[in-house]
Amino acid sequence: MPPSESKVHSSNGFFQKKSEPNVITINVGGQLFQTTKQTLALAGSKSILSKILDPNFSPSEVPFIDRDPEIFSILLSLLRTGNLPSKARAFDLQDLIFEAKFYGIENLLMSSQSNPSQFEAFNLERSLILPLNGRDSPSAISTTPYGSVHVAHGSKITSFDWSLNRKSTILTQFLAVDSLLALTPSVAAAGATDFSGLQILDLEKGFVKETLTWENQTMSSSTVQAIGSSPTHLFTSFESGRRNSNSIMVFDLQEGFRPVAEVGHHEIYGAEIDSAIPATKLKWVSSYNLLMASGSHGGPSGVLGNIRLWDIRSGNVFWELKEKIDCFSDVTVSDDLSAIFKVGVNSGEVYVADLRKLSTENPWVCVGDGRKGYSKKKEGFGCKIESHGNQVFCSKGGDVELWSEVVLGSSRGSREDGFGERVFRRNLMGRMKDVGGNRITQMGFGGNKMVVTRKDEQCVEVWQSSVRGF
Repeated sequence: MPPSESKVHSSNGFFQKKSEPNVITINVGGQLFQTTKQTLALAGSKSILSKILDPNFSPSEVPFIDRDPEIFSILLSLLRTGNLPSKARAFDLQDLIFEAKFYGIENLLMSSQSNPSQFEAFNLERSLILPLNGRDSPSAISTTPYGSVHVAHGSKITSFDWSLNRKSTILTQFLAVDSLLALTPSVAAAGATDFSGLQILDLEKGFVKETLTWENQTMSSSTVQAIGSSPTHLFTSFESGRRNSNSIMVFDLQEGFRPVAEVGHHEIYGAEIDSAIPATKLKWVSSYNLLMASGSHGGPSGVLGNIRLWDIRSGNVFWELKEKIDCFSDVTVSDDLSAIFKVGVNSGEVYVADLRKLSTENPWVCVGDGRKGYSKKKEGFGCKIESHGNQVFCSKGGDVELWSEVVLGSSRGSREDGFGERVFRRNLMGRMKDVGGNRITQMGFGGNKMVVTRKDEQCVEVWQSSVRGF
């Protein structure tokens, strides 16, 4: 073969000749590795590996890097495929992070380890405990798509990076943070039910970037009851300091939090307390372009609540349901399943309402055995329910139930509308050692992780897949 030619992989996987040298040889810790310029280019211009691609680099010279060759082979495989090989489990994650930083490819490692596609709900196990400083239990949590976790406890917010190996804590102006939502890995929106205004916080430097408020008719303070977001908007449920009015404000995330709309403005008159229950949960339903807002209130006659689907463009209610019998302890909406789920405060049962065929009548269908009925003991009190992907997670005391839809072969085509009968199956999460513990107070999902907090515990539990996790 002429000196100016070399063998490279073609698109069909075979070798072919090319007039320009394309294969690069690197000596790492005394071990030779060969790869292509295209593979090294995936490391990015800021990586030290990009220096080898410099036009002035002579292919006759073999660059030497005095680092661990075994870990380099793992990272080279990451560059080639975008995923870590199975042999990476033999290494400590912190060692991989340390080496990835040296080569300038930590972002690639972060993407591979926090990929939502690696979230395997049926294989989640309690794998890690994140301790918090101080004596306060978590009051709110928020996760990011890459798996970093922000935890509010007392007047502090502690942030764990995507690897969960590095944490930082800031002190807020709140006595206690009741609502927390990560907007970026380093910026979050936070609010409290006894402190006026929604604060946009820089979690790295620990200062308030901006405070958003609601100007109510009584000119009193406006406290935050819930926070939600879509890719373009930030939603905040405000209540007046006198607790006689509330509203949901819509802010533009792309134009400096400019207020763009107000929906759900209600005033309380006389004894009609159920006419203006503030929204305590906000969830965006992207496929329908609707905002789900729910709230409940406990009184002498029991727990009352309402669920509304808002069209923020028109400011009108698309659908509304007032809950009186077995009102929800918690409610969530699943875009992937096109359904709203609730756990009954009296029965503790899980119910589903199909978004594709909502009506003004009772839309709930019990997905459990339905044998509990209504109880004065409020078996569902304190239960939480959250959706992630095409699964629904419901806490029952100290345990977590996983609900997934079973697609029946004949049901999908049994009706002209294509809905058919919907069947959901329940599974108990974790192994025997994961079962039990104090009552679960919060659940969150980010990347390939589920995070859980419990009553009176100053820590956060991390649940990861036993198949792919480290």
